[in-house]
This record gives sequence, C-alpha cells and structure tokens, in this order.
Amino acid sequence: MSDTATLPVVNLQPKDYGSNQEIRWCPGCGDYSILAQIKKAFSNLGKDPDNVVFVSGIGCSSRLPYYMNTFGIHSIHGRAPALATGLRLARPDLEIWVITGDGDGLSIGGNHLLHSIRRNLNIKILMFNNRIYGLTKGQVSPTSERNKKTVSTPFGSVGASINPCSFAIGAEATFVARTVDMYPAHLQYTLERAAKHRGMAFVEIYQNCNIFNNEAFNHATDRETRDDNIVELEHGKALIFGKNKDKGVRLRRDYRPEVVKLGDDGASIYDLLIHDEKATSPALAFLLSRLRYPDYPEPIGVFRDIEQAVYNELIEEQIQRLTKEKGEPDLQKLLNGPETWEVQAN
Repeated sequence: MSDTATLPVVNLQPKDYGSNQEIRWCPGCGDYSILAQIKKAFSNLGKDPDNVVFVSGIGCSSRLPYYMNTFGIHSIHGRAPALATGLRLARPDLEIWVITGDGDGLSIGGNHLLHSIRRNLNIKILMFNNRIYGLTKGQVSPTSERNKKTVSTPFGSVGASINPCSFAIGAEATFVARTVDMYPAHLQYTLERAAKHRGMAFVEIYQNCNIFNNEAFNHATDRETRDDNIVELEHGKALIFGKNKDKGVRLRRDYRPEVVKLGDDGASIYDLLIHDEKATSPALAFLLSRLRYPDYPEPIGVFRDIEQAVYNELIEEQIQRLTKEKGEPDLQKLLNGPETWEVQAN
C-alpha cells in the first residue's frame, strides 16, 4: 500500500482538470470561482487526476465532481464524509476531497462531518457556505443568521447559527481555514495549503448565492469596505487590518478581544494578538473563529495547522500488528461469532 505523500507529480494545465460536462450553476454563482481555483491549485501542485477522487453529497456545491476530470462520487445527502471514510480505509493510495455545503454538511450530515474531523482522516473537506439552501430554493440553513427571513422562515429564523470553523476547531481538526470565493489568489493559496496538510483539512469558503441569498458576504467582498471588515491571518504576525493598516485586535485582561486603532490611547502593534497556527491548544484558533462582523473583523486564512496521528494510518498499523500477533484473520470465524451451535436432525 502506498501513501498520498508518494503520489506521482504530473505537468498539466488547469483546463486539463476540467471534464467535458456542461457546468450547470446559475450565472454569477460563486461556485464557478471555486472550481476555477481548484483547477489552478491542482495544476500548481502537479496532481495526477487518476489518483484523485471527489466525493460530494447533495446541493449546488455537490455537482462539482461532474466538472472535474478525476474520479468522483455524487453520493447522498450529508453522507459524503462517511463514503470518504470507507474509501480512505480501502484505498490509502488515493487523494480524497469532500465537497459539501452548509446545509448538506451541517444539517443532516453534521454527525458524519464531526466524526470524520475528530478522527483526523487524511481527507480534505471543502464547505461552500452561502448561508442558505440553494438547490431546494432558498430555505434557512444551519449557518443562516438569526432573524433570517426565507421561504421556510417567513417571520425570521429564531435559532442560533452554526459557525463552521468553530465547529471544526471544537472537533479538534488539525487544519482549519476560511477563504472567500471572490478572493481568487487567497482561495488558491488556501486550497494548496490544505492539499499539503497531512491529515484532515477543513476549509470553509464564503460563497455567494446570487439567486437566494445575494450579497450575504458583502461586508467581505465590497471593495470599498472589506479592508475594514476582514483581517487576514498570518502565522507569527499581529492581527492588523484596515485600509491604512491602522487597526488591530488585542486581548483584554478579561480575555475578550478588542478592536483598537493604533496610536489611540497608546495602543501599539506590541499590544496586539499574534497569530500562532501551530499552537497545540485549539484555544486561540477557537477564539479567532468567534470574531464576527459587525463587532469584529472576520478572520480569513489558516486558523490551525498542526500534526497529529492520522486515523487511517493508525488503523493500518493496528491491522498489521494484530495479524503478526494472531495470524491472518478468518472472516467466516468472525461472522460465526464466539457462541455458535449446530441443530442436529432427528
């Protein structure tokens, strides 16, 4: 058995990773940008299409496997991580990417997503978050903001929303990142970082649904205001943002983050939070994931990138150890169980 770290490198152009299928997303959908940057990232990294599998669930995002010239599985609602888990254990030589949406992954698929993350499977999960159910025509989703009026919540939603990155960090993900469909360079860089990670990589992508939830992330994409609403995470650097790079985020004595303007009341760069994506404890990454617009600038970039034991490798090591100790497994004996009896004919 081989590992994904030893997969061959090929020299292909981004267009070579596209299939011959007609792309059927609404004109202007953010999914087009994500698809384009996946192709560019794969080209830069020299991915061999014959060694890559895309597994998706149900939703607009889950059509992506059709449009990639790789292997693909368009599975059932919320179960993409479960299928990816089985495939990973059976084929350690393949590179596996899970494509899901906020509705698919965090609603019916929440349990499967949780366990694929906490096991640290060697798979990559891309969550296209548009804060709405798009394919089924605009119902409220697990990430929709409170008081969201949709066809399923005409008087406004009353439940709290799920923060995908907080969810992943809380499940001890070893790689967590956030990017935006309208930031092609940042999106491509983030995908490449995820691809290089050994273990489970979770990437939330702010993705605009211009039909049912247009401008949901306008604060992060509007050229006039986005610099004041977004802070880009860089390992070992202070959290500085703003058009003039004159604002920052520091931590108060009561452990609450606070936005300050550099120079006001003596605030300096030395007072600001320093990002550490390699921290063993997930505490800082979780705190940063809770920064939400409009009270704080929303972080994009890599929250966490650490090394831990990989689940599928631990399973393989256990199988090899037990085989050496106990011999080759007997499937029929396992199926019979320890308590069997035979019925004799009279």
